[in-house]
Amino acid sequence: MDITGKLVVAAVTHTETRIWATDAHRGDKPEVVARPAAEHVHHHVRQEQTSHGHETNRFEHPYLEGVAAALAPAGQILLVGHGKGKSNSMLRLIQHLERTHPKTAEKVVAAIDVNVPALTEPQILAAAREWFDDHKNG
Repeated sequence: MDITGKLVVAAVTHTETRIWATDAHRGDKPEVVARPAAEHVHHHVRQEQTSHGHETNRFEHPYLEGVAAALAPAGQILLVGHGKGKSNSMLRLIQHLERTHPKTAEKVVAAIDVNVPALTEPQILAAAREWFDDHKNG
């Protein structure tokens, strides 16, 4: 998918970011950037600790770098995500872009808070379209 210069929607979660160009056709699959999987790495962290943040930092930087690289060609970026505090992957992505990829960070037009895992892809895209419709004249 070529997103060069286009308005894109990026649905950000802890485990993956799905990216669509706003001119995508119904049924088009998003580009998916996934966090590296911990099961492929030898480690001594118990599985239940993984979900409490003990194993996340090692994989966060490569994940955020992958998302940044995927978003770099876009013209404008609408981020869609959810979370509170340390679990807010969308906020962590914004902070990463501001620190290490300021040119890409400047392309972020908004970040809207929705419960991404609870929504289908058409619902995510509908929320993005609603935001664009509300803001295209502003």
